[in-house]
Amino acid sequence: MAGSPDWKIYNEHGVYRGCMKDPTEAAAVVALYGAGATIRFGHPKKHTCWTEGADGNAGDSYDHVAETCWKALADILV
Repeated sequence: MAGSPDWKIYNEHGVYRGCMKDPTEAAAVVALYGAGATIRFGHPKKHTCWTEGADGNAGDSYDHVAETCWKALADILV
């Protein structure tokens, strides 16, 4: 049986709301939650790859969010 997807979504209060298989999909969700919502790789707060409002507006470009998340993940995995 497969595990849950790695890209975790937290709302602006830091409450876990769900997960996605791709950061592009996660971008659409954090855009709905608005400022302060985050995308993390896994659950640790130190693995936050995108913070809505601080890093930009996910609704402007889901692809940009995904690119930012992949770059952050590369730094996390070093």
